[in-house]
Amino acid sequence: MALAKHSRFICFLHDELALSTASISLALRYREQNPGPLPMILWQYGLITLDQLDRIYNWLESIEG
Repeated sequence: MALAKHSRFICFLHDELALSTASISLALRYREQNPGPLPMILWQYGLITLDQLDRIYNWLESIEG
């Protein structure tokens, strides 16, 4: 994920889904150990719901145009 897109994604998680900075940081640390899509890591570790996961993928799809 490009840096600008990654920054926008982190802002989306924080602003639109109200994820805490701690939750986002935790998921990013897990991703360093087990590389994979950040949305799936957030879901696997119980940091987001399935509805939020769906919103994330819809948002990602909308910015990819």
